[in-house]
Amino acid sequence: MPGSSGVAAMKKVVHQLRLEAGLNCVKVSQAAADLKQFCLQNAQRDPQLTGVSSSTNPFRPQKVCSFL
Repeated sequence: MPGSSGVAAMKKVVHQLRLEAGLNCVKVSQAAADLKQFCLQNAQRDPQLTGVSSSTNPFRPQKVCSFL
């Protein structure tokens, strides 16, 4: 049945369009303001901004003991 594959494809398209129509849209300016506020609120806990102390850093170079 060649027509049944076309109907199935169109059902998938309609399903996807219904999902997209149900999404809440947010203006880019509002999304950017929310993202900026989130970043500023969490900046104190961000190790990329504040750094990691050498005593708690699991990726610090291992010290090598050598005797002279």
